Amino acid sequence: MPQAPTKRYWTVRSSSIHNRGIFARCDIPNDVPIIEYTGEKITKAESARRGDALIDKSKKTGCAAVYVFTLNQRYDIDGAKGRNPARYINHSCDPNCEAFIIRGRIWIYSLRDIKAGEELTYNYGFDVDTWDEHPCRCGTDRCVGFIVDEKQWPKLLRKLEKVERDAKNGKLKLNGSNGHSAPPAKKKKRA
Repeated sequence: MPQAPTKRYWTVRSSSIHNRGIFARCDIPNDVPIIEYTGEKITKAESARRGDALIDKSKKTGCAAVYVFTLNQRYDIDGAKGRNPARYINHSCDPNCEAFIIRGRIWIYSLRDIKAGEELTYNYGFDVDTWDEHPCRCGTDRCVGFIVDEKQWPKLLRKLEKVERDAKNGKLKLNGSNGHSAPPAKKKKRA
């Protein structure tokens, strides 16, 4: 199992993607555990309740950050509770990190060599059915404009084409459901 997180590899700074971000303090090699995503372990029902409350808050105030991460079929981790600097890792359509679940804990690993000063990012992998609730600001050449799992980009493209057609025909309608948390991180087997 990876060692407990230290600030050896990262630091929190202002981010051009969104408010704050985590940046590489030094060069980080590929496939290294960088930080653990921690927080309160909550049931799916509690996760849905908190998610609904955040959506209501967002509609009133225009901002509500979601730090709920799917752990397994029964539980999520609410990263807004407790000290969890990993919650500042921003989404990117061209990420340099990836989340893995190892023995019931969520770890953020480097996907490639990362240079000192580079912002750490991973693909949040939100479901395409909630695409319109999650605009992307990563600014990479691969950005698709919305925070959606890469495997669902073809479906997103079809939805965007339909929105464009509807806008031209005067019947624009954006519809999203109440998805609140990222899908499960990949399970990674480590010795």
